[in-house]
Amino acid sequence: MFFSKINMKSFLFLSPCFAICAFIAFGSNTAPTTLSTSDNSTHNDLVWGDEFNYTGLPDASLWTYDVGRGCDLPCGCGWGNNELQYYTDGNLNNAKVENGNLVIRLQKDKEDNYTSAKIHSKASASWKYGTIEVRAKTAKGLGAWSAIWMMPAENKYGGWPKSGEIDIMEQVGYEPDSVWSAAHVEKFNGMRGTQKNALSYVPNISDDFHVFKLVWSEDKYETFVDGKLNLTYVNENSGTATWPFDQKFYVILNLAYGGNWAGKNGTDDSTLPSEMLIDYVRVYQNK
Repeated sequence: MFFSKINMKSFLFLSPCFAICAFIAFGSNTAPTTLSTSDNSTHNDLVWGDEFNYTGLPDASLWTYDVGRGCDLPCGCGWGNNELQYYTDGNLNNAKVENGNLVIRLQKDKEDNYTSAKIHSKASASWKYGTIEVRAKTAKGLGAWSAIWMMPAENKYGGWPKSGEIDIMEQVGYEPDSVWSAAHVEKFNGMRGTQKNALSYVPNISDDFHVFKLVWSEDKYETFVDGKLNLTYVNENSGTATWPFDQKFYVILNLAYGGNWAGKNGTDDSTLPSEMLIDYVRVYQNK
């Protein structure tokens, strides 16, 4: 018996948790795409960003940490996905800026705990429509799970999935040639196995930096890898059950370990520490 990448992800999503705890893109209703359609961004004015041209902790005026294992959330520990890492707050071992990059570092400490970082822009900025561009190098290693994604600032239409989730980039270590994008909404989401996602093939993706981009308007949003289309999600004009994306969302950057998806084929501690590097984050709108 075998499962395709898409069907196995759908098979794994059995938890009753909701995605404020689980940002994963299990399953697919979109066939894998090839890198063939060019980026057609029309947002021209830089309104927010971080070039990481400094040294030390991430700029506190821009970034805030999520801390812990997510055990205070309704879906329980491991941020709902049975992940192994503990997200720290202001720890240079897990999040630091050096040599022009933000480094999110997943490691195993002396007490055999796995630690990493998850930072977001919620306290400083969120946006309705625009172009979000992130140049990053994903982490290597079996069990590593790099992500660039967005959640609603106010949950205007209710808890997940009613207010939506935008996954710009997710990449797991056991798929070193693949990058995923996804949309989760009330009608299309991982709880139902109906979420919309897409896969692009990028050989040895973690060996180099790549540009991951979201272009978002009132009609649709699209994600791109190095300027080539990955996912298109269209506004059906059928209400918030399919389009809750008319409210402000904020950016999240994190590196997880193991869990229901990234840990499907196990984990390999010999690959730790593992690092996700971010060269810049830029947000564009039309003023």
